[in-house]
Amino acid sequence: MKNIAAFFDIDGTIFRNSLMIEHFKKLMKYEILDPSLWYNKIKPVFEEWDKRYGDFDDYLDALSEVYIEGLKGVNRSFIEFIAAHVINLNGDMVYRYSRDRIEWHKKNGHKVFFISGSPDFLVSKMAEKYGATEYRGTAYLVDENNNFTGQIRKMWDSDNKFKTISEFLEKYHVDLEKSYAYGDTVGDLSMLNMVGNPIAINPNRELLLKIRENKELFNKITIIVERKDVIYKLRPDVEIL
Repeated sequence: MKNIAAFFDIDGTIFRNSLMIEHFKKLMKYEILDPSLWYNKIKPVFEEWDKRYGDFDDYLDALSEVYIEGLKGVNRSFIEFIAAHVINLNGDMVYRYSRDRIEWHKKNGHKVFFISGSPDFLVSKMAEKYGATEYRGTAYLVDENNNFTGQIRKMWDSDNKFKTISEFLEKYHVDLEKSYAYGDTVGDLSMLNMVGNPIAINPNRELLLKIRENKELFNKITIIVERKDVIYKLRPDVEIL
């Protein structure tokens, strides 16, 4: 008998912000990262996005570049300690719809997988908190002394998420046609395409346009938008302003 699975992205799909951003803030607070990096390299890009002139991905790219470089040479044990604080303080900042769906899948005996571009040491703690079957995040590589090398194996793109799901399919005997996937950006496109029940949660413009280009995905996907205390279910051809 095959298993039904639910594949979840985290940032923007479950979590209402970015785990890496929250971790970055704590690293500055504990002076593992120099706070001047924020003011010199990130704040201008953040302010452009915050005023809705810039793009969130540009802000995230600028922050991730500083984040990865800043962690070089830092021992993983320090990072894990602060990561635990991040999840303890912010782990409940999730969308109500996503939280309810995770519980629904678990209640029905489905396998729940978290597949996220966030660092693996953060994804692992979110997976533990919400009882995921297994997880994958961006791997931050360490040397023989357990210090970060500055090298990563990314998990935020569609190709790597496809490879990861393919591994899970064989290991857990997953029935894709009966399974579910949840995402919010084009990095989640392969997950959404693979399953019989794709759900886009607060999709960005690029993802929505890709959905419209793919007739098969267009015909089966559910669009969910959660704002304040209201959850909306929309048609994929909803007007983009």
